Amino acid sequence: MASQAELVMQNLSAVLEANGIGFDRVIKATCFLADMADFVAFNAVYARYFSADPKPARSAVAVRALPKGALCEVELIAALS
Repeated sequence: MASQAELVMQNLSAVLEANGIGFDRVIKATCFLADMADFVAFNAVYARYFSADPKPARSAVAVRALPKGALCEVELIAALS
């Protein structure tokens, strides 16, 4: 789980950077987990990327399945300006 969460967060970092912003501009995060038992491992990775305050609003949702057998996915809404 942790390795998939790390890859997801790295990919999101690249998207944010391509738009000239960072995680500090994120307003809302929606985290999808295939198994809520993985929340602690997922959250340990997630927390490293959102260390500054204030933290964005976040919801974590258990889903039945994710594409290609993924264990987690994250959707972000960020302010560009």
